[in-house]
Amino acid sequence: MTGYILKRLLSAIPVLLGITVIVFLIMALIPGDPATAILGSYATPENVEKLNRDLGLDKPLVQQYFIWLGNMLQGDFGTSFALNRPVLDEVLERFNGTLVLAGTAFVLCSFFGVMAGVISAANQYGLADKAITFVVLLGISIPSFFLGMMMILFFAVNLRWFPVSGMWPIYGDRTFGVLLTHLAMPALALAVVATGVIARLSRSAMLEVLRQDFIRTARAKGVHERGVIWRHALKAAMVAIIPVLGIQAGFVLSGAVYIEIVFQWPGVGRMLVDAILKRDILLVQGGVVFVAACYVLFNIAVDVAQSLLDPRIKT
Repeated sequence: MTGYILKRLLSAIPVLLGITVIVFLIMALIPGDPATAILGSYATPENVEKLNRDLGLDKPLVQQYFIWLGNMLQGDFGTSFALNRPVLDEVLERFNGTLVLAGTAFVLCSFFGVMAGVISAANQYGLADKAITFVVLLGISIPSFFLGMMMILFFAVNLRWFPVSGMWPIYGDRTFGVLLTHLAMPALALAVVATGVIARLSRSAMLEVLRQDFIRTARAKGVHERGVIWRHALKAAMVAIIPVLGIQAGFVLSGAVYIEIVFQWPGVGRMLVDAILKRDILLVQGGVVFVAACYVLFNIAVDVAQSLLDPRIKT
């Protein structure tokens, strides 16, 4: 297992390097002069030249990349000019908010998606299967940002059950219960589409397993149907379901960007949008690379979990 984990970690290095190249080139290819956009009305030729020199933008593109990469490998992601603070500190602080939102949404979509898929497969072509399929297809068809706005209109504006936006109230206590009221709508809006995808693929995986010989053997031995479904079939189906969970984790993490904008959630997604509008190059690059690295590490964890269920994967 240790060798397998090391092999997966080593295979992640070229992926992360490729991400840094793509992020750097995208920011470099954005039309316009970054220094002029940053300075705005103060963009005199002298100020533009000085800022280009301070940011290293007067150097060749390849040299700029390796300077940035070398600093980042030493833990120096640079300093945000708009916020006047280290990029890594800002990203880590904002990532806490994103982790709360995306983590809650991922737990919700994993639990409800797998449960819906199992129940649907266990009642194939029955009333429960048809009802779950209808709800799942409806959930997949609704964009998360649109669902979020409708939830704000109905539950926050009309019914006043939940706060409209933010992670905490401007005034008042910051307790766990208060956090849950602010988290409920954005987490549900973010989890809906992923729940539908996981449910559909879980159903397919379960139906495939339920046709296997060992399931017929378990039934022939008199094992209760609930035991067959939840102890035998689900365990075998998880080998196929876990990679789906890993893919949907990336969807949830990327989807948090526009959900954070809709609900004004103080996370990395909202930070990146603000940084792009202000042409805060180092903050954008550092934020994207950090989130991508987290996603790569999570996928490695998913692969390890899958290999624990099916040792043949390591070979």
